[in-house]
Amino acid sequence: MVVFLNYMKYSAIPTAQTIVQHCRAKEIGNIVISPGSRNAPLTIAFAENPFFKCFSIVDERSAAFFALGMAQQLKEPVVVLCTSGSALLNYYPAIAEAYYSNIPLIVISADRPVYKLGIGDGQTIDQRNVFKNHIGYSANLKQDVSHASSTVLQYRPDWLEEGTMEDIQHEVQTFNDQQLNLAFDISLKSNSPVHINAPFEEPLYNTVLEPTVSPQLNIEANEIVDVPNLEPHREIWNASSKKMILVGVNSPDKVESEILGFLANDPSVLVLTETTSNIHHPHFFNSIDSLIAPIEMQLDSDELFKKLRPDVLITFGGLIVSKKVKAFLRKHKPDHHWHIGGQTANNTFFCLKEHLKISVNRFFDEMYAQPIKTDSDYFLSWNKVKQGYMLKREAYLKKIPFSDFSAFGQLLGSVPDNYMLQLANSSTIRYTQLFDLNPSLKVFCNRGTSGIDGSTSTAVGASWAYGSPTLLVTGDLSFFYDSNALWNNYIKNNFRIIVINNGGGGIFRILPGKDDSSVFETYFETRHSLSAEHLCNMFGFDYRTAKSSIELEDELKDFYKETIRPMLLEITTPTLINDKILIDYFRFIS
Repeated sequence: MVVFLNYMKYSAIPTAQTIVQHCRAKEIGNIVISPGSRNAPLTIAFAENPFFKCFSIVDERSAAFFALGMAQQLKEPVVVLCTSGSALLNYYPAIAEAYYSNIPLIVISADRPVYKLGIGDGQTIDQRNVFKNHIGYSANLKQDVSHASSTVLQYRPDWLEEGTMEDIQHEVQTFNDQQLNLAFDISLKSNSPVHINAPFEEPLYNTVLEPTVSPQLNIEANEIVDVPNLEPHREIWNASSKKMILVGVNSPDKVESEILGFLANDPSVLVLTETTSNIHHPHFFNSIDSLIAPIEMQLDSDELFKKLRPDVLITFGGLIVSKKVKAFLRKHKPDHHWHIGGQTANNTFFCLKEHLKISVNRFFDEMYAQPIKTDSDYFLSWNKVKQGYMLKREAYLKKIPFSDFSAFGQLLGSVPDNYMLQLANSSTIRYTQLFDLNPSLKVFCNRGTSGIDGSTSTAVGASWAYGSPTLLVTGDLSFFYDSNALWNNYIKNNFRIIVINNGGGGIFRILPGKDDSSVFETYFETRHSLSAEHLCNMFGFDYRTAKSSIELEDELKDFYKETIRPMLLEITTPTLINDKILIDYFRFIS
């Protein structure tokens, strides 16, 4: 009888063992790896350990956004691991997004020994602190002296002058443990990305069957947060007849339904939500631009804005999409602006008075603990405006030709219950903001830096971590820019993409400064005639297309049905009329 034993392999390099053991102790189990040689010690150590789920993605830029999408859904850190050199720099867009969106990424880069920096060695750059402006912490680990000790003696004999090799290696181990504990604690407590840079000397592929190091691991308990005294805030709240709640990026199901009911039924409260807010109620205002843009067009706009101006502004969640609400509140500042919850509070409107670091539910529980009936028509008067623009929007959709605006109206109304809706930036998120969404949808968009560069990769990673089907809605430039997002083995059959292809960066036609010159078309709008069909053939997607309202209606009937491959629907809209239709919409509803 032959017995097969399943031996686990460990890297022979102490620092590689240490990093892996820290990840295991912190229960960080998802590792997104891009291929390389210098990171082989860590690749082997992670892949050989059954605790870790490893993902192989070639393009580092795409890999980092994939990991970001996973962390977005799992609400826990995800590791991205790469080799040395420029590979690391490709992580930067996703790191910046994670930094401003408070999403934890553990960025681990393998590095060349420090004595090979600046001498013309291949695939070598100075990787220390490369993300210093957009990172929670940078841990620059020391190189082991017990590994490849003859090479260390050849190039840096001074490292071993102050003691025995065992003593120096102990100092290295102690330093690296301290740095790793600090980096992991910062990421876990502040939901921020951290960078761990680990120099490795060759040989890189040697393994052992048992660990040779025992790291010092800090497993800290959760911090106790002091609850501020809210009595002064309650007095201001109860005395105010005009209170505005503005919600930015917000996780689904974060606010209790009882709290939403309090806010919805308070006549002195307006709740302005965005597509990414993930809170819903018929009394909430979920199309901010449809409320504000018509006021801008009125002769008495200043008087109307004074009427809309709140006494108290309360914000919670992440960043705000609407440029119009930013302009309004910056000019017509409230008397009080408090931001509730979260790690940071942005002074977006230049009037922030206080950041209250307690949960949204706790804050409003306190505000309504002893409710006082406030004589106010704040909600009632503006709700009449809302009902008016909702009716006019339906009328407008019936009169316009096929365009970006009408296509968004059709496709957003087609999404089945409980889908995750991932949105690209630029025109995609801004069009979506103008429509009502199915309240059962979970909506996400990379609003930390608002870039178009990683929307598809983020959606693929999020889809992998999310239980229900996922739809990505994206523009053509964002989709083609991030086409390497489809180059992996982790795309589910229930993943759907809708590409709005208007032949270029259509949003630039809406922005001030647009003209019809060749310079505008080439360098701003970036006019093109590309199609997604051949990419779908290459990456194994079923492909569908629609070029009219009737074709789109037909395609959407079967688009969400179960299939054996993921599916992409490309909607081709006219290039030259979209800007006029959008601008005329605001005129029509005003």
